[in-house]
Amino acid sequence: MPTITVLGNGRVGGNLAAALTRAGHEVEVADRTPGAASDAARTAQIVINATPGVGSLDRLVALREELRGKILVDVSNAALDGPDGLPADLIYPGSSLAEQLQEALPETRVVKTLNTMLFPVMTAPATLTRAPDAFLSGEDPQAKRIVRELLASLGWRREWITDLGGIRTARATEAAILFVPHVIRSSGFAPFALSIAR
Repeated sequence: MPTITVLGNGRVGGNLAAALTRAGHEVEVADRTPGAASDAARTAQIVINATPGVGSLDRLVALREELRGKILVDVSNAALDGPDGLPADLIYPGSSLAEQLQEALPETRVVKTLNTMLFPVMTAPATLTRAPDAFLSGEDPQAKRIVRELLASLGWRREWITDLGGIRTARATEAAILFVPHVIRSSGFAPFALSIAR
């Protein structure tokens, strides 16, 4: 199994790190101490970006050398919070964080996924009453195959994972963050995910 570094130790990063460890992966979580992200990214084969989307681009561009040739799994959403702390506006309208990352890190294989759900669903998709969907966006087919296997180890069935195509498709899934505040205000902070009815 590939070694994995999770950047971000909040609810999203902590949840992913714990679940991946339970699934048998070798996982390191980079804390905020100076140099921790650099050291952890340097030794990993897969790096998961679970840092807040507002500062993700700057944080990851600073790790350009460490991320060279690696798979960067971006689960973050780049949105500005409204007065109630919930997402209100996209930071990159007409683009996406994933596209910005791929452009800034051309020698890194960026794959966008798991950003269309509340964080508990990322690692426990079968707990929802209906099958959720996880979407993949990225330019490198091999990287997407590896990420698909990673998702399978978290309980995602093959038929629940949809490859949308190149990295440009991430702007569609990132825009889904604008649904989140309205769903939470309507139904409370209960796990949910986007799902395509077929």
